[in-house]
Amino acid sequence: MSFFCLKVVETLIVGSGVSGLASAIRQARKGRIVKVIEKSHTYGGKMGEINSKGFRFDTGPSLFTMPNYVTELLDEAHKNEFNYTQLENLCTYFFPDQTKFVAKSNINSFLEDASIFFKTPKKDIEAFLKKSENIYDITAPIFLQNSLHKLKTYLSKDGLKGILNLWQIEMFKTMNNKLESSFDNEKLIQLFNRYATYNGSNPYVAPATLHVIPHLEFKYGAYLPKNGIRDIANILYKQAKSLGVQFQFNTQVIGSTLKNNNIQTVETSSGAQLKCDVLISAVDAKITYQNILKRNLPKKILNAENSSSALIFYWGIGKIFPEIDIHNIFFSKEYQEEFDAIFNSKKLQKDPTVYIHTTQPINPKDAPDGKQNWFVMINTGYNRGQNWNELIKEARKKILDKISISLKEDIEPLIEFEDILSPILIEKITGSNKGSLYGSSSNDRMSAFFRQANFSNDIKNLYFCGGSVHPGGGIPLCLLSASIVDKLIPNANR
Repeated sequence: MSFFCLKVVETLIVGSGVSGLASAIRQARKGRIVKVIEKSHTYGGKMGEINSKGFRFDTGPSLFTMPNYVTELLDEAHKNEFNYTQLENLCTYFFPDQTKFVAKSNINSFLEDASIFFKTPKKDIEAFLKKSENIYDITAPIFLQNSLHKLKTYLSKDGLKGILNLWQIEMFKTMNNKLESSFDNEKLIQLFNRYATYNGSNPYVAPATLHVIPHLEFKYGAYLPKNGIRDIANILYKQAKSLGVQFQFNTQVIGSTLKNNNIQTVETSSGAQLKCDVLISAVDAKITYQNILKRNLPKKILNAENSSSALIFYWGIGKIFPEIDIHNIFFSKEYQEEFDAIFNSKKLQKDPTVYIHTTQPINPKDAPDGKQNWFVMINTGYNRGQNWNELIKEARKKILDKISISLKEDIEPLIEFEDILSPILIEKITGSNKGSLYGSSSNDRMSAFFRQANFSNDIKNLYFCGGSVHPGGGIPLCLLSASIVDKLIPNANR
Protein backbone atom coordinates (compact mmCIF):
# COMPACT_ATOMS: atom_id res chain seq x y z
CA MET A 1 0.00 0.00 0.00
CA SER A 2 1.31 3.44 -0.82
CA PHE A 3 0.32 6.76 0.57
CA PHE A 4 0.47 10.06 -1.25
CA CYS A 5 0.93 13.30 0.67
CA LEU A 6 -0.50 16.13 -1.36
CA LYS A 7 1.28 19.41 -0.96
CA VAL A 8 -0.94 22.34 0.03
CA VAL A 9 -0.27 25.15 -2.42
CA GLU A 10 0.72 28.46 -0.87
CA THR A 11 -0.26 31.61 -2.72
CA LEU A 12 1.38 34.91 -1.89
CA ILE A 13 -0.37 38.09 -3.04
CA VAL A 14 1.37 41.45 -3.04
CA GLY A 15 -1.11 44.29 -2.56
CA SER A 16 -4.59 44.34 -1.04
CA GLY A 17 -6.45 46.62 -3.44
CA VAL A 18 -9.71 45.37 -4.89
CA SER A 19 -7.96 42.98 -7.31
CA GLY A 20 -5.71 41.62 -4.57
CA LEU A 21 -8.69 40.99 -2.30
CA ALA A 22 -10.61 39.31 -5.12
CA SER A 23 -7.61 37.10 -5.97
CA ALA A 24 -7.23 36.14 -2.32
CA ILE A 25 -10.86 35.01 -2.16
CA ARG A 26 -10.61 33.01 -5.38
CA GLN A 27 -7.39 31.30 -4.31
CA ALA A 28 -8.64 30.50 -0.80
CA ARG A 29 -11.75 28.89 -2.26
CA LYS A 30 -9.48 26.42 -4.04
CA GLY A 31 -8.21 25.26 -0.68
CA ARG A 32 -4.89 27.08 -0.88
CA ILE A 33 -3.02 28.81 1.92
CA VAL A 34 -3.17 32.50 1.00
CA LYS A 35 -1.07 35.30 2.44
CA VAL A 36 -1.45 38.95 1.43
CA ILE A 37 1.40 41.41 1.92
CA GLU A 38 0.40 45.09 2.03
CA LYS A 39 2.71 48.08 2.46
CA SER A 40 -0.07 50.26 3.89
CA HIS A 41 -1.62 49.99 7.33
CA THR A 42 -4.91 48.84 5.83
CA TYR A 43 -6.49 47.06 2.87
CA GLY A 44 -8.35 48.56 -0.08
CA GLY A 45 -5.68 50.28 -2.17
CA LYS A 46 -7.26 53.35 -3.78
CA MET A 47 -10.51 52.65 -1.89
CA GLY A 48 -9.54 54.79 1.07
CA GLU A 49 -11.69 56.80 3.44
CA ILE A 50 -11.57 60.09 5.35
CA ASN A 51 -13.63 60.74 8.47
CA SER A 52 -13.34 64.21 10.01
CA LYS A 53 -15.63 66.82 11.60
CA GLY A 54 -18.67 64.67 10.91
CA PHE A 55 -17.90 64.32 7.19
CA ARG A 56 -17.04 61.01 5.53
CA PHE A 57 -15.39 60.77 2.12
CA ASP A 58 -14.36 57.92 -0.16
CA THR A 59 -10.90 58.98 -1.29
CA GLY A 60 -10.64 56.98 -4.52
CA PRO A 61 -13.14 55.47 -6.96
CA SER A 62 -16.61 57.00 -6.85
CA LEU A 63 -18.46 55.16 -9.62
CA PHE A 64 -19.74 51.64 -8.99
CA THR A 65 -21.11 49.59 -11.87
CA MET A 66 -21.70 45.88 -12.42
CA PRO A 67 -22.07 44.94 -8.72
CA ASN A 68 -22.40 41.29 -9.74
CA TYR A 69 -18.60 41.18 -10.03
CA VAL A 70 -18.47 41.84 -6.28
CA THR A 71 -21.40 39.71 -5.17
CA GLU A 72 -20.15 36.65 -7.09
CA LEU A 73 -17.19 36.64 -4.68
CA LEU A 74 -19.38 36.58 -1.59
CA ASP A 75 -21.09 33.75 0.26
CA GLU A 76 -24.72 34.22 1.27
CA ALA A 77 -23.93 35.68 4.69
CA HIS A 78 -21.67 38.37 3.25
CA LYS A 79 -24.06 39.07 0.37
CA ASN A 80 -26.70 39.91 2.95
CA GLU A 81 -24.24 42.28 4.63
CA PHE A 82 -23.42 44.14 1.42
CA ASN A 83 -26.20 46.60 0.61
CA TYR A 84 -26.19 48.95 -2.35
CA THR A 85 -28.65 51.21 -4.16
CA GLN A 86 -29.16 51.69 -7.88
CA LEU A 87 -29.04 55.37 -8.79
CA GLU A 88 -32.00 56.97 -10.51
CA ASN A 89 -29.71 59.47 -12.22
CA LEU A 90 -26.38 58.54 -13.78
CA CYS A 91 -25.01 62.08 -13.79
CA THR A 92 -26.02 65.74 -13.83
CA TYR A 93 -24.18 67.75 -16.49
CA PHE A 94 -23.64 71.50 -16.10
CA PHE A 95 -22.63 73.19 -19.36
CA PRO A 96 -20.71 76.48 -19.74
CA ASP A 97 -23.83 78.30 -21.01
CA GLN A 98 -25.47 77.58 -17.62
CA THR A 99 -27.81 74.91 -18.98
CA LYS A 100 -28.14 71.61 -17.13
CA PHE A 101 -28.96 68.07 -18.25
CA VAL A 102 -29.81 65.17 -15.95
CA ALA A 103 -28.93 61.78 -17.47
CA LYS A 104 -31.47 59.28 -16.15
CA SER A 105 -30.49 55.69 -15.46
CA ASN A 106 -33.61 54.42 -17.23
CA ILE A 107 -32.59 54.15 -20.86
CA ASN A 108 -35.99 55.13 -22.26
CA SER A 109 -36.12 58.23 -20.07
CA PHE A 110 -32.58 59.13 -21.09
CA LEU A 111 -33.38 58.80 -24.79
CA GLU A 112 -36.50 60.95 -24.48
CA ASP A 113 -34.81 63.64 -22.39
CA ALA A 114 -31.60 63.67 -24.46
CA SER A 115 -33.51 63.95 -27.73
CA ILE A 116 -35.28 67.07 -26.47
CA PHE A 117 -32.35 68.72 -24.66
CA PHE A 118 -29.75 68.09 -27.37
CA LYS A 119 -32.19 68.60 -30.25
CA THR A 120 -31.11 65.27 -31.71
CA PRO A 121 -33.36 62.55 -33.16
CA LYS A 122 -33.98 59.83 -30.60
CA LYS A 123 -33.18 57.16 -33.17
CA ASP A 124 -29.66 58.60 -33.65
CA ILE A 125 -28.84 58.41 -29.94
CA GLU A 126 -30.40 54.95 -29.73
CA ALA A 127 -28.32 53.79 -32.71
CA PHE A 128 -25.14 55.08 -31.07
CA LEU A 129 -25.85 53.18 -27.85
CA LYS A 130 -26.74 50.08 -29.85
CA LYS A 131 -23.33 50.36 -31.51
CA SER A 132 -21.77 50.65 -28.06
CA GLU A 133 -23.51 47.42 -27.07
CA ASN A 134 -22.31 45.71 -30.24
CA ILE A 135 -18.71 46.67 -29.50
CA TYR A 136 -19.09 45.20 -26.02
CA ASP A 137 -20.49 41.92 -27.34
CA ILE A 138 -17.57 41.60 -29.77
CA THR A 139 -14.75 42.64 -27.46
CA ALA A 140 -15.80 41.30 -24.05
CA PRO A 141 -14.70 37.66 -24.58
CA ILE A 142 -11.30 38.77 -25.92
CA PHE A 143 -10.48 42.06 -24.21
CA LEU A 144 -12.30 41.83 -20.89
CA GLN A 145 -13.11 38.30 -19.73
CA ASN A 146 -10.01 36.35 -20.78
CA SER A 147 -6.30 36.77 -21.26
CA LEU A 148 -5.58 38.89 -24.30
CA HIS A 149 -2.14 37.25 -24.48
CA LYS A 150 -3.11 33.57 -24.73
CA LEU A 151 -3.72 31.83 -28.07
CA LYS A 152 -6.60 29.78 -26.64
CA THR A 153 -8.59 33.00 -26.14
CA TYR A 154 -8.69 33.50 -29.90
CA LEU A 155 -9.34 29.84 -30.69
CA SER A 156 -12.46 29.65 -28.53
CA LYS A 157 -15.91 29.98 -30.11
CA ASP A 158 -16.40 33.48 -28.75
CA GLY A 159 -12.83 34.42 -29.61
CA LEU A 160 -13.15 33.36 -33.23
CA LYS A 161 -16.46 35.17 -33.49
CA GLY A 162 -14.85 38.28 -32.05
CA ILE A 163 -11.93 38.15 -34.48
CA LEU A 164 -14.26 37.83 -37.44
CA ASN A 165 -16.13 40.92 -36.27
CA LEU A 166 -13.20 43.10 -35.19
CA TRP A 167 -13.78 45.33 -38.19
CA GLN A 168 -16.93 46.55 -36.44
CA ILE A 169 -15.22 47.96 -33.33
CA GLU A 170 -13.94 51.06 -35.16
CA MET A 171 -10.43 50.99 -33.76
CA PHE A 172 -9.16 53.15 -36.63
CA LYS A 173 -11.43 56.09 -35.71
CA THR A 174 -11.03 58.25 -32.63
CA MET A 175 -13.83 58.59 -30.13
CA ASN A 176 -14.37 62.20 -31.16
CA ASN A 177 -14.32 61.38 -34.89
CA LYS A 178 -17.03 58.79 -34.36
CA LEU A 179 -19.15 61.20 -32.34
CA GLU A 180 -18.82 64.02 -34.87
CA SER A 181 -19.97 61.68 -37.61
CA SER A 182 -22.92 60.58 -35.44
CA PHE A 183 -24.18 63.86 -33.96
CA ASP A 184 -24.32 67.57 -34.75
CA ASN A 185 -24.89 68.78 -31.19
CA GLU A 186 -21.62 69.79 -29.52
CA LYS A 187 -22.96 69.26 -26.01
CA LEU A 188 -23.99 65.69 -26.77
CA ILE A 189 -20.58 65.03 -28.33
CA GLN A 190 -18.91 66.40 -25.19
CA LEU A 191 -21.08 64.22 -22.96
CA PHE A 192 -20.03 61.02 -24.73
CA ASN A 193 -16.39 62.15 -25.14
CA ARG A 194 -16.25 62.32 -21.34
CA TYR A 195 -16.27 58.52 -21.12
CA ALA A 196 -12.60 58.52 -22.15
CA THR A 197 -11.80 59.78 -18.66
CA TYR A 198 -13.14 56.52 -17.22
CA ASN A 199 -9.81 54.93 -18.11
CA GLY A 200 -7.64 58.05 -18.13
CA SER A 201 -7.51 58.62 -21.89
CA ASN A 202 -7.95 61.41 -24.45
CA PRO A 203 -11.09 61.10 -26.64
CA TYR A 204 -9.43 63.10 -29.41
CA VAL A 205 -6.82 60.39 -29.98
CA ALA A 206 -8.19 57.26 -28.23
CA PRO A 207 -9.88 54.71 -30.52
CA ALA A 208 -13.66 54.73 -30.92
CA THR A 209 -13.62 51.21 -29.47
CA LEU A 210 -13.79 52.93 -26.07
CA HIS A 211 -17.38 53.84 -26.84
CA VAL A 212 -18.03 50.47 -25.25
CA ILE A 213 -17.88 52.26 -21.87
CA PRO A 214 -21.28 54.02 -21.93
CA HIS A 215 -22.92 50.67 -22.65
CA LEU A 216 -21.82 49.39 -19.24
CA GLU A 217 -23.43 52.36 -17.53
CA PHE A 218 -26.66 52.53 -19.52
CA LYS A 219 -27.16 48.77 -19.72
CA TYR A 220 -26.23 47.78 -16.17
CA GLY A 221 -26.75 51.03 -14.25
CA ALA A 222 -24.75 52.89 -11.60
CA TYR A 223 -24.87 52.04 -7.90
CA LEU A 224 -23.78 53.27 -4.52
CA PRO A 225 -23.04 50.97 -1.57
CA LYS A 226 -24.96 51.84 1.58
CA ASN A 227 -21.73 52.60 3.42
CA GLY A 228 -19.87 54.13 0.48
CA ILE A 229 -17.36 52.73 -1.97
CA ARG A 230 -15.06 51.80 0.90
CA ASP A 231 -17.66 49.18 1.83
CA ILE A 232 -16.63 47.16 -1.24
CA ALA A 233 -13.16 46.77 0.23
CA ASN A 234 -14.63 46.11 3.68
CA ILE A 235 -16.89 43.29 2.54
CA LEU A 236 -14.21 41.64 0.37
CA TYR A 237 -11.77 41.81 3.29
CA LYS A 238 -14.33 40.20 5.61
CA GLN A 239 -14.98 37.46 3.06
CA ALA A 240 -11.26 36.80 2.63
CA LYS A 241 -10.70 36.63 6.38
CA SER A 242 -13.61 34.19 6.78
CA LEU A 243 -11.85 31.91 4.27
CA GLY A 244 -8.65 31.95 6.30
CA VAL A 245 -6.65 34.44 4.24
CA GLN A 246 -3.75 35.91 6.24
CA PHE A 247 -2.93 39.61 5.95
CA GLN A 248 0.34 41.29 6.84
CA PHE A 249 0.17 45.10 6.81
CA ASN A 250 2.90 47.77 7.01
CA THR A 251 5.13 45.42 5.06
CA GLN A 252 6.75 45.90 1.67
CA VAL A 253 8.14 43.26 -0.67
CA ILE A 254 11.65 44.37 -1.62
CA GLY A 255 13.07 41.40 -3.53
CA SER A 256 12.72 37.82 -4.63
CA THR A 257 14.73 34.68 -5.39
CA LEU A 258 14.25 32.48 -8.45
CA LYS A 259 15.01 28.86 -9.21
CA ASN A 260 14.21 27.05 -12.45
CA ASN A 261 12.21 30.08 -13.66
CA ASN A 262 10.01 30.00 -10.57
CA ILE A 263 9.89 32.48 -7.71
CA GLN A 264 10.94 30.55 -4.62
CA THR A 265 10.84 33.27 -1.96
CA VAL A 266 10.20 36.97 -1.58
CA GLU A 267 12.01 39.25 0.83
CA THR A 268 10.06 41.75 2.90
CA SER A 269 11.02 45.06 4.48
CA SER A 270 11.01 43.33 7.88
CA GLY A 271 13.78 41.00 6.70
CA ALA A 272 11.58 37.93 6.37
CA GLN A 273 11.93 35.41 3.54
CA LEU A 274 8.50 34.12 2.53
CA LYS A 275 8.14 30.96 0.45
CA CYS A 276 5.42 30.62 -2.13
CA ASP A 277 4.25 28.29 -4.87
CA VAL A 278 2.33 31.05 -6.64
CA LEU A 279 2.99 34.78 -6.55
CA ILE A 280 0.26 37.21 -7.62
CA SER A 281 1.29 40.81 -7.98
CA ALA A 282 -1.67 43.13 -7.38
CA VAL A 283 0.45 46.28 -7.38
CA ASP A 284 1.52 48.52 -10.24
CA ALA A 285 3.35 46.44 -12.86
CA LYS A 286 6.30 48.85 -12.86
CA ILE A 287 6.73 48.39 -9.10
CA THR A 288 6.68 44.63 -9.61
CA TYR A 289 9.63 44.78 -12.00
CA GLN A 290 11.57 47.43 -10.12
CA ASN A 291 11.06 46.41 -6.48
CA ILE A 292 10.17 42.72 -6.51
CA LEU A 293 11.97 41.29 -9.54
CA LYS A 294 14.79 43.87 -9.65
CA ARG A 295 14.60 43.82 -13.44
CA ASN A 296 14.49 46.41 -16.16
CA LEU A 297 11.00 47.22 -17.34
CA PRO A 298 9.85 45.48 -20.54
CA LYS A 299 9.91 47.94 -23.44
CA LYS A 300 6.16 47.78 -23.96
CA ILE A 301 5.62 48.97 -20.37
CA LEU A 302 8.51 51.43 -20.41
CA ASN A 303 7.21 53.09 -23.59
CA ALA A 304 3.51 53.06 -22.69
CA GLU A 305 1.95 56.47 -22.15
CA ASN A 306 0.75 56.98 -18.60
CA SER A 307 -2.92 57.61 -18.00
CA SER A 308 -4.15 60.88 -16.57
CA SER A 309 -4.00 61.61 -12.87
CA ALA A 310 -6.12 63.94 -10.73
CA LEU A 311 -6.25 66.69 -8.19
CA ILE A 312 -8.94 65.97 -5.61
CA PHE A 313 -10.34 68.31 -2.97
CA TYR A 314 -12.40 66.80 -0.16
CA TRP A 315 -14.67 69.58 1.03
CA GLY A 316 -17.12 69.52 3.89
CA ILE A 317 -19.75 72.01 2.68
CA GLY A 318 -21.88 73.82 5.25
CA LYS A 319 -25.03 73.74 3.15
CA ILE A 320 -27.10 71.32 1.10
CA PHE A 321 -27.38 72.13 -2.61
CA PRO A 322 -30.37 70.19 -3.96
CA GLU A 323 -29.06 70.55 -7.53
CA ILE A 324 -25.91 68.60 -6.61
CA ASP A 325 -26.65 64.93 -7.25
CA ILE A 326 -24.49 61.84 -6.55
CA HIS A 327 -22.44 62.43 -9.73
CA ASN A 328 -22.03 65.87 -11.33
CA ILE A 329 -19.93 67.26 -14.16
CA PHE A 330 -19.21 70.96 -14.76
CA PHE A 331 -17.89 70.98 -18.31
CA SER A 332 -15.04 73.01 -19.79
CA LYS A 333 -15.64 75.48 -22.61
CA GLU A 334 -12.65 74.16 -24.57
CA TYR A 335 -12.69 70.41 -24.12
CA GLN A 336 -9.97 69.53 -26.64
CA GLU A 337 -7.61 72.14 -25.18
CA GLU A 338 -8.21 70.62 -21.76
CA PHE A 339 -7.04 67.17 -22.92
CA ASP A 340 -4.06 68.71 -24.71
CA ALA A 341 -3.03 70.26 -21.39
CA ILE A 342 -3.56 67.00 -19.48
CA PHE A 343 -1.41 64.88 -21.79
CA ASN A 344 1.00 67.32 -23.43
CA SER A 345 1.75 70.03 -20.89
CA LYS A 346 3.02 70.43 -17.36
CA LYS A 347 0.62 73.32 -16.90
CA LEU A 348 -2.91 73.31 -15.60
CA GLN A 349 -5.68 73.52 -18.15
CA LYS A 350 -7.20 77.00 -18.52
CA ASP A 351 -10.77 75.88 -17.92
CA PRO A 352 -10.81 72.49 -16.19
CA THR A 353 -13.86 70.24 -16.22
CA VAL A 354 -14.90 69.72 -12.59
CA TYR A 355 -16.42 66.55 -11.19
CA ILE A 356 -18.33 66.64 -7.89
CA HIS A 357 -19.41 63.49 -6.08
CA THR A 358 -21.45 63.49 -2.89
CA THR A 359 -22.94 60.52 -1.07
CA GLN A 360 -25.02 62.63 1.34
CA PRO A 361 -28.31 62.44 -0.63
CA ILE A 362 -28.34 58.63 -0.24
CA ASN A 363 -26.20 58.24 2.89
CA PRO A 364 -27.17 61.22 5.13
CA LYS A 365 -24.80 60.04 7.87
CA ASP A 366 -21.86 60.95 5.62
CA ALA A 367 -22.32 64.63 6.55
CA PRO A 368 -23.75 66.57 9.51
CA ASP A 369 -27.38 67.67 9.22
CA GLY A 370 -27.87 70.36 6.59
CA LYS A 371 -24.41 69.81 5.06
CA GLN A 372 -22.79 67.85 2.22
CA ASN A 373 -19.57 65.91 1.64
CA TRP A 374 -18.07 66.99 -1.69
CA PHE A 375 -15.43 64.95 -3.51
CA VAL A 376 -14.24 67.55 -6.05
CA MET A 377 -11.88 66.40 -8.80
CA ILE A 378 -10.22 67.63 -11.97
CA ASN A 379 -8.22 65.40 -14.29
CA THR A 380 -4.56 66.39 -14.60
CA GLY A 381 -1.42 65.06 -16.14
CA TYR A 382 0.60 62.49 -14.21
CA ASN A 383 3.54 63.65 -12.13
CA ARG A 384 6.38 64.89 -14.33
CA GLY A 385 8.01 67.20 -11.81
CA GLN A 386 5.38 69.93 -11.90
CA ASN A 387 5.19 72.47 -9.08
CA TRP A 388 2.14 70.90 -7.49
CA ASN A 389 1.95 73.42 -4.64
CA GLU A 390 1.41 76.20 -7.16
CA LEU A 391 -0.90 74.10 -9.34
CA ILE A 392 -3.06 73.20 -6.34
CA LYS A 393 -3.52 76.89 -5.48
CA GLU A 394 -4.34 77.70 -9.10
CA ALA A 395 -6.73 74.77 -9.45
CA ARG A 396 -8.52 75.56 -6.21
CA LYS A 397 -9.32 79.10 -7.35
CA LYS A 398 -10.46 78.00 -10.80
CA ILE A 399 -12.67 75.27 -9.37
CA LEU A 400 -14.27 77.56 -6.80
CA ASP A 401 -14.93 80.24 -9.41
CA LYS A 402 -16.48 77.73 -11.81
CA ILE A 403 -18.77 76.09 -9.25
CA SER A 404 -19.76 79.40 -7.67
CA ILE A 405 -20.86 80.79 -11.03
CA SER A 406 -22.89 77.68 -11.84
CA LEU A 407 -24.55 77.43 -8.43
CA LYS A 408 -24.90 81.23 -8.10
CA GLU A 409 -23.34 81.27 -4.64
CA ASP A 410 -19.86 81.84 -3.27
CA ILE A 411 -18.68 78.36 -2.26
CA GLU A 412 -15.43 79.13 -0.41
CA PRO A 413 -17.04 80.50 2.81
CA LEU A 414 -19.07 77.27 3.03
CA ILE A 415 -16.00 75.01 3.23
CA GLU A 416 -15.82 73.66 6.81
CA PHE A 417 -13.32 70.89 6.15
CA GLU A 418 -10.69 70.39 3.46
CA ASP A 419 -8.19 67.73 2.50
CA ILE A 420 -6.30 67.43 -0.78
CA LEU A 421 -4.95 64.55 -2.86
CA SER A 422 -2.38 65.27 -5.59
CA PRO A 423 -0.62 63.00 -8.12
CA ILE A 424 2.43 62.93 -5.82
CA LEU A 425 0.32 61.69 -2.91
CA ILE A 426 -1.56 59.24 -5.13
CA GLU A 427 1.78 57.64 -6.03
CA LYS A 428 3.02 57.69 -2.43
CA ILE A 429 -0.16 56.26 -0.89
CA THR A 430 -1.27 53.77 -3.56
CA GLY A 431 1.95 52.97 -5.42
CA SER A 432 0.51 54.07 -8.76
CA ASN A 433 3.37 54.93 -11.10
CA LYS A 434 3.76 58.74 -11.25
CA GLY A 435 0.28 59.08 -9.80
CA SER A 436 -1.45 57.70 -12.90
CA LEU A 437 -4.94 56.55 -12.01
CA TYR A 438 -5.24 53.74 -14.55
CA GLY A 439 -1.69 52.62 -15.33
CA SER A 440 -1.29 53.35 -19.03
CA SER A 441 -3.69 55.34 -21.19
CA SER A 442 -5.66 53.96 -24.12
CA ASN A 443 -4.53 56.70 -26.46
CA ASP A 444 -3.34 54.20 -29.04
CA ARG A 445 -5.40 51.63 -30.92
CA MET A 446 -2.91 48.95 -29.84
CA SER A 447 -2.66 50.05 -26.21
CA ALA A 448 -4.67 47.06 -24.95
CA PHE A 449 -1.99 44.75 -26.34
CA PHE A 450 0.81 46.80 -24.75
CA ARG A 451 -0.49 46.41 -21.21
CA GLN A 452 1.25 43.92 -18.97
CA ALA A 453 -0.27 40.47 -19.44
CA ASN A 454 -1.85 38.69 -16.47
CA PHE A 455 1.05 36.25 -16.42
CA SER A 456 4.81 36.33 -16.90
CA ASN A 457 6.33 34.94 -20.07
CA ASP A 458 9.47 33.72 -18.36
CA ILE A 459 8.59 33.25 -14.66
CA LYS A 460 6.23 30.30 -14.47
CA ASN A 461 4.51 31.03 -11.16
CA LEU A 462 4.15 34.83 -11.43
CA TYR A 463 0.79 36.43 -12.24
CA PHE A 464 -0.45 40.02 -12.46
CA CYS A 465 -3.77 41.68 -11.63
CA GLY A 466 -4.92 45.23 -10.93
CA GLY A 467 -5.47 48.47 -12.76
CA SER A 468 -2.07 48.72 -14.47
CA VAL A 469 -2.39 45.36 -16.28
CA HIS A 470 -4.89 43.70 -18.61
CA PRO A 471 -7.79 44.51 -18.94
CA GLY A 472 -7.37 47.92 -17.25
CA GLY A 473 -8.33 50.23 -14.39
CA GLY A 474 -11.58 50.85 -12.58
CA ILE A 475 -13.45 48.56 -10.19
CA PRO A 476 -15.07 46.18 -12.73
CA LEU A 477 -11.88 45.69 -14.77
CA CYS A 478 -9.74 45.16 -11.68
CA LEU A 479 -12.16 42.47 -10.53
CA LEU A 480 -12.06 40.93 -14.00
CA SER A 481 -8.26 40.86 -13.88
CA ALA A 482 -8.48 38.73 -10.73
CA SER A 483 -10.91 36.41 -12.50
CA ILE A 484 -8.57 36.06 -15.47
CA VAL A 485 -5.64 35.23 -13.18
CA ASP A 486 -7.76 32.61 -11.46
CA LYS A 487 -8.36 30.91 -14.83
CA LEU A 488 -4.66 31.00 -15.69
CA ILE A 489 -3.26 29.47 -12.51
CA PRO A 490 -3.12 25.68 -12.81
CA ASN A 491 -5.25 23.68 -10.41
CA ALA A 492 -2.15 22.07 -8.97
CA ASN A 493 1.28 23.63 -8.43
CA ARG A 494 3.55 20.99 -6.94
